[in-house]
Amino acid sequence: MRFSYLIWLSILLYYIPASADGQQKVKVACIGASICAGARLPHLETQSYPAQLGQLLGPGYEVTNYGVSSTTMLKKGDFPYWKTPQYKAALASQPDIVLIDLGGNDSKLINRVHLDEYASDYQEMIRAFQSLPSHPRILLLQPIVSFVKDTTQIWDPVITQQILPKVRQVAYNEHLELVNLNALLIGKPGLMPDGIHPELEGTTLMAKTLFEVLHPVRDTTFDIISKLTGDKKISSFYGYRCADFTFNGREAKVVAPVFTAAGHPWIWRARFWGHEPQTDIALLERGYHVVYCDASELFGNKEAIQLWNGYYTLLRKAGLAKKAVMEGMSRGGVYVYNWAAVNPDKVAAVYVDNPVLDLCSWPGSQAKEKSGNHAEWDAFKKDYGFTSDSAALAFKGSPLYKVKDIVKGKYPMLHVLADADAVVPPAENTLPFEEKVKALKGDITVMHKPGFGHHPHSFPDPTPIVDFILKAVK
Repeated sequence: MRFSYLIWLSILLYYIPASADGQQKVKVACIGASICAGARLPHLETQSYPAQLGQLLGPGYEVTNYGVSSTTMLKKGDFPYWKTPQYKAALASQPDIVLIDLGGNDSKLINRVHLDEYASDYQEMIRAFQSLPSHPRILLLQPIVSFVKDTTQIWDPVITQQILPKVRQVAYNEHLELVNLNALLIGKPGLMPDGIHPELEGTTLMAKTLFEVLHPVRDTTFDIISKLTGDKKISSFYGYRCADFTFNGREAKVVAPVFTAAGHPWIWRARFWGHEPQTDIALLERGYHVVYCDASELFGNKEAIQLWNGYYTLLRKAGLAKKAVMEGMSRGGVYVYNWAAVNPDKVAAVYVDNPVLDLCSWPGSQAKEKSGNHAEWDAFKKDYGFTSDSAALAFKGSPLYKVKDIVKGKYPMLHVLADADAVVPPAENTLPFEEKVKALKGDITVMHKPGFGHHPHSFPDPTPIVDFILKAVK
């Protein structure tokens, strides 16, 4: 008994840091299993993601790695983190920030029988840290992807279908911050040689993401949802509070971050709410709001612009930043740019993905088909008052013909472009648009996806898109 106590005491003394300069440092406790501990890295003391996070945060922070390989969140798991000396040491350290990264080992076959208790065990650990005198900021890290083929081991379908939804629900219930580390390594087995543990490039991505979440200045008092008057329904959008309400007879949504970044930034999803949401989720982590106002199917006409002008006014009065990041996938590009053309001073940046920029290209292609569904083409003609196909096919009110107005905003534009898109051909949309923008000295970046068709939009890991937006809004 005495021997066990001495072991625990030695670990505790090892993990409680002393500041060389005597100044108070922000103490960050990293709770996790082998990935947190830095397993399989040649120099885990400098290459684990907690170690790299400490380097990024700088001398004002003391990041301590309490990771223990093979541990579970489940108390009934085969190796519960709860029973480790590192857990006791983390509590005793009185941390200011706690990062909890447990769940991968819980997906093993031996532990799956207890998964119904995962959320309650998670909440109990949260309570243990919340009850500390230091009252730490707590962030829940979503477990990363697994490429292991053995279904009895750390099995990705269990992580994706059972663990991740539970982590999101716990975060929503407890009003705690989420960090989606899972998206960072999807489709990147080369960064995980054994299928489980990231090598240096992978842990660097993880540390960078955590730094972007932890480092910025926050406004901890702002709550936009409380400022939205009238009837609204609150639900979870991937672990974040989403207010659903009606604006001028149209469906509207506002998703709030747990803590708002300074300046109250926001991204405005133009169309296809919730489709490929990884960029929206990543920005929520970084303190952005995500908003939506259904303007379907008005194809960016005057009615759509007037509707959005009113919605913009509502959100500005509620406290959001003067300029929004505009986001549009497919036909959403028309909505984004037609609104931006008449509101150049209200746009911080544009991100569009395989965008429709000439309505004569799509849905105009339907007019050239003798059979098939012409619903969108008919809706377009009605929206703009055309009674014949020939007149509609001469339409010059698409973003492709509004470049002079668009570049007046001097905001950066990002186009993610599938080069093999047969639905919205690049040669009829982004490529001529890009040429016109550059001719007028506008700021446009095109990220090409060789060999891809119209779907899927975005990237599994949205880091390139997020980096572009964060740089644009600085």
